[in-house]
Amino acid sequence: MNRAGLDKRPSDVARMFDDVAARYDLMNDVLSLGQDRRWRKQVLKALAPRPGQVVLDIAAGTGTSSEPFEAAGAHVVPADFSLGMLREGKKRRADMAFTAADATKLPFADASFDAVTMSFGLRNVVDVDGALAEYARVTKPGGTLLICEFSQPTNGAFRKIYGEYLMQALPPVARAVSSNPESYVYLAESIQAWPAQRELATRIKAAGWGDVEWRNLSGGIVALHRAVKPAAAKGQKNQPKSKGGAA
Repeated sequence: MNRAGLDKRPSDVARMFDDVAARYDLMNDVLSLGQDRRWRKQVLKALAPRPGQVVLDIAAGTGTSSEPFEAAGAHVVPADFSLGMLREGKKRRADMAFTAADATKLPFADASFDAVTMSFGLRNVVDVDGALAEYARVTKPGGTLLICEFSQPTNGAFRKIYGEYLMQALPPVARAVSSNPESYVYLAESIQAWPAQRELATRIKAAGWGDVEWRNLSGGIVALHRAVKPAAAKGQKNQPKSKGGAA
């Protein structure tokens, strides 16, 4: 069975997701205790797509994350570099424009999209800063970036309990449900190695985005980072900030 490492070699990551494609959505639901559905609702609310807008959903997997945008009337391009995920998505939603794409070398023209969104995929990219710059390139001036990703719980005691769950409870559950349980050991390791909210916000700003802010979900287990592509080439001087509160 294929398993990626924290060096995140693209070929290893792609093969790993190919292996788990058929049961990926089920695993997400089981391991998050159903919270993934709530997180998707918060992504939709934060992005607030309007009918006619063009949205790139990168690391869309089987398209589960793309469907709410489509239902809201936006034209969605679900993109992923795992061909197994794309094939599984096409089986379920043949009407959606599934597209093979590398986050660091997107096959789209400059200023093609009103918004770019990515849920639980950025930490799997080998060149995070390069990907964030690519998202800015393909977004129209004034357009939106929305990153939904695992983050760091804000409460110290809860953070310790959560870390223990990741490394001790998650792998046995994965062995019972997943076709490739070793991939979920990588999942746990990649979550623990991922930067906290403010550091990610700083990296988003450095990639050319403005008005960078974040919002914690589920006590900081997940964070939504939202940013806007400046209308002019010159970057904005505002500092990344938390919106406060949690959902």
